[in-house]
Amino acid sequence: MMKHGKFISLSFLVLFPSLVLGDCTCDAEQGDGNRSLALKYKIGSIASIFVASLVGILLPVLGKKIPSLSPENNFFFIIKAFAAGVILATGFIHVLPDAFDSLTSPCLPENPWGNFPFTGFVAMLASIGTLMVDVYATSHYKMKSGNKSIQAIGEGEGDGENNSSGLPLHTHTTHGHAHAHASLSIDEDSVSSRYRVISQVLELGIIVHSVIIGIALGASDSPKTIKPLLPALTFHQFFEGTGLGGCITQAKFNARAIAIMAFFFSLTTPVGIAIGIGIANVYNENSPNALIVQGVFDAASAGILIYMALVDLLSADFMNPKMQSNGRLQLGANVSLLLGAGCMSLLAKWA
Repeated sequence: MMKHGKFISLSFLVLFPSLVLGDCTCDAEQGDGNRSLALKYKIGSIASIFVASLVGILLPVLGKKIPSLSPENNFFFIIKAFAAGVILATGFIHVLPDAFDSLTSPCLPENPWGNFPFTGFVAMLASIGTLMVDVYATSHYKMKSGNKSIQAIGEGEGDGENNSSGLPLHTHTTHGHAHAHASLSIDEDSVSSRYRVISQVLELGIIVHSVIIGIALGASDSPKTIKPLLPALTFHQFFEGTGLGGCITQAKFNARAIAIMAFFFSLTTPVGIAIGIGIANVYNENSPNALIVQGVFDAASAGILIYMALVDLLSADFMNPKMQSNGRLQLGANVSLLLGAGCMSLLAKWA
């Protein structure tokens, strides 16, 4: 699953610039003429966004060493609710409106783009596709963990039924302990496997949009446009990284996998900016090819993010018996959710 996600993402990075370079039907937007200053802002944005993304995604991962930030602690539910609010607002407020703007642009031909709501259609298909991947990958992981646990039961019973002389010494105590240990192992493996799927699919949805906004920033030659975008996108990537990092923490990946996912997420927007700088002279964001590609990918990304935020993050935690039985925790999580969604929505004023 992780390898497939990386292959799709790398293919997207390679193919996207060639797809958006096309015949122009609408004039490109003109910058304010100060390209050298714009380039300085772009280079600065690469560094600041990379650092913010890396800190955001690693904060929950490294924070698990702090007792109050442990996944078993109530406060972790509060943090995850804030992060889920950020991701939900990203899908609804940042990505989906951009997709509507692109696919309903007057620069596109009326037929077929003006005759059918492609944005909602693509977002719906992406949500359904995410559900299918979610179900298939989760069942696959559960089957693997179930087979390992069955093997562990067999080994545990074998240990209890034989002594050092090879004679059978079956005891109900040992037999019960083996089953209890295996049952606990199945539960832990199921939870961690579930979050492995969530974190990988969520990262795929986030990086698609991250590359697109990176290219848009890198292709701009207007310092007036880039200057407010720089801090806005820095906070944008930090908050998204925090949400993704929370899922990675619960997935219990090994250190190598965590490092790969963290750096891959942190590099997507800077790589997009670098691509945008490279194609700035020939890139026209109002060309039909650019609008269609951006709109389709944004709509798909929005469908993935909205599904993941509502189904895999919020629903799973808010229906958790631990939260259902704790009124104060419910109140804190609801406030945190609204705060996260509000903060991310506010950033839409600038980015």
